[in-house]
Amino acid sequence: MRAQQRITVPSNGGSTAGAPRRSGFVDYSLQRQALLRDVYTGKVGTSEVCDASPYLKSAARFHGEATEQRCPICRREYMINVHYIYGDQLKQSAGQARSRAELAALADTLGEFQVYVVEVCRGCDWNHLVEQYLLGRAHRTAPQPSAAATTATSPTGTV
Repeated sequence: MRAQQRITVPSNGGSTAGAPRRSGFVDYSLQRQALLRDVYTGKVGTSEVCDASPYLKSAARFHGEATEQRCPICRREYMINVHYIYGDQLKQSAGQARSRAELAALADTLGEFQVYVVEVCRGCDWNHLVEQYLLGRAHRTAPQPSAAATTATSPTGTV
């Protein structure tokens, strides 16, 4: 089993007002690059990294979202991202794969839940954790005031 290493980066501060904000963002791209380097140099065999479970492959087929990125191992198939959700408020839904549309709906109704994004190649079974982040009402951005509302006026009413 591959060791998991967490690399934190700033949260998505560029969200639009009222949109779900991805807090607690963890990006695994450096870990992915290091693992691929080890595969390309022969330190790690493809059988060790192309090990997607039948459940993950099924989730990719029914709930995954195609990307424009080709698989870094077989270079034939396009990668598919699968979003898994976890959290106390999810109850029996915890651990299920969900589409982005379902994530947005859940973010409107739940206080907080964790999202894990896994990339999968349905051709060679490469898979890797891409990122994780928090969603939910607790992580929504506050509506931004309009430009007119932020214009300061002097006590005499002039700017």
